Amino acid sequence: MLRSILPALAAGLLGGLIGAWFLATDEKSADPDALAAPGEMAEIGDGAHSRFAVLALKAASGVVKVHTSRTVAQPSLDAGRAPFPGLFERFQSRRGQRPRRERAERKLPSLGTGFIISPDGLIVTNNHVVEGVDEIEVVLRDGRKLQASVVGLDPMTDLALLRAAGASDLDALPLGDSDVVLPGDWVVAIGNPFGLGHTVTAGIVSAKGRDIGQGPYDDFIQTDAAINPGNSGGPLIDLQGRVIGINTAINPRANTIGFAVPINMAKRILPQLEASGRVQRGFLGVMVQPVTKGLAKALGLANLQGALVSNVETGGPADLGGIFPGDVIVRIAGLPIENLRDLTHVVADAKVGEPAEIEVLRMGKRRTFSVRVAELEELQETAQAGEALGGASLGIEIEPNSPDLKERYGLDVDDGLVITRVQPGGSSDAVGLEEGDVLLEMDRKRLATPDDLRGGLAVAGEQPLFRVRRGNTTLFIVVDRGR
Repeated sequence: MLRSILPALAAGLLGGLIGAWFLATDEKSADPDALAAPGEMAEIGDGAHSRFAVLALKAASGVVKVHTSRTVAQPSLDAGRAPFPGLFERFQSRRGQRPRRERAERKLPSLGTGFIISPDGLIVTNNHVVEGVDEIEVVLRDGRKLQASVVGLDPMTDLALLRAAGASDLDALPLGDSDVVLPGDWVVAIGNPFGLGHTVTAGIVSAKGRDIGQGPYDDFIQTDAAINPGNSGGPLIDLQGRVIGINTAINPRANTIGFAVPINMAKRILPQLEASGRVQRGFLGVMVQPVTKGLAKALGLANLQGALVSNVETGGPADLGGIFPGDVIVRIAGLPIENLRDLTHVVADAKVGEPAEIEVLRMGKRRTFSVRVAELEELQETAQAGEALGGASLGIEIEPNSPDLKERYGLDVDDGLVITRVQPGGSSDAVGLEEGDVLLEMDRKRLATPDDLRGGLAVAGEQPLFRVRRGNTTLFIVVDRGR
């Protein structure tokens, strides 16, 4: 089983145990000099073999097959019916005597990969390998079969932690440092593609920090080492024999484009899974969008750094802390925010219930606020509003918001000016404004009546900045009137 990036092909103790294991494994790697050059030969037994062979031999006992099964319902004909239901149903339906169907159950098996991180049976794999299954069995390199149970799951990063029952002497793989890995570094993938156990493939790191649209915490290592369905949850290993990633997704249109969760991300998540079975993430209660050139000019910013707050959840942490729409977040807890991804990861890792210093640019001036971070609830995400696209006259027709307009367009706001028509080819059309959008502000001033808009346009420049509500998203858009 392996996730695809194409939707149609988808498929307290820890501070002591795993935490200590992580620290220990970083120093338990193979001799760097012995494995640094993959083209060199090494003596194994009576023969000379490549360094890849040395690496595969050392790592093999730490990789396991993950067999799962789930019970699924399927339709079946009544007992005693003919064995070709498609043909006979067709004839019988013409007489109005379609055979009665019942629901039967069967076991649906599946297969993935995992790797051992502690001698007493903690195993890492992908969430999509084990989520919703009834039974899990891990098969060791030496053929031993052990029943396993789920310790914790994190769908947002597609990570799962298992424990094999009765284990005490397993060979754990050392964990590396994915932050120091560079594109061009050699890597090895070990897994069970299509059930072919302990298949070894080699390649290089193709890129880092890939966002493939799987969720807000995408930060994948891309590799051209061949990985296929069944490799899910298997280790991506550097030439020092350390795990630097967990193989997770593929692009099925190309067999040399695979993606792995960086091991440093897993190091932050697995301790929480072992301790509580889930991950606790921080939450600010803001919608954000990228700072584009047009927005930077409209907001008086010197560069494109930061995340622009397009909306603040009423009563949420940011609202209570004094953050406003239009603020550009540039630093949290001393960490720079260069873009939306930085914001997502820094907030997620923030300590829930504790204050965090947030530095923003507001009207060109730096201000700092103390915001008490809340916990991100299940399925709740920081929304990322769409980028403004660029943009003569506005080319729109508007009406003050009203109950009738709220019903017509399914609006969730009571104020603002509702766009009832967009002129094709006009400046508003060019930047993506749509019928049903609600103009809330122009150049940071509230819009309640058409006169507010007309008066504002009379003194506005060629590129007014609008704050717009669309569905459940709020975003800033610059309209170029002189285009």
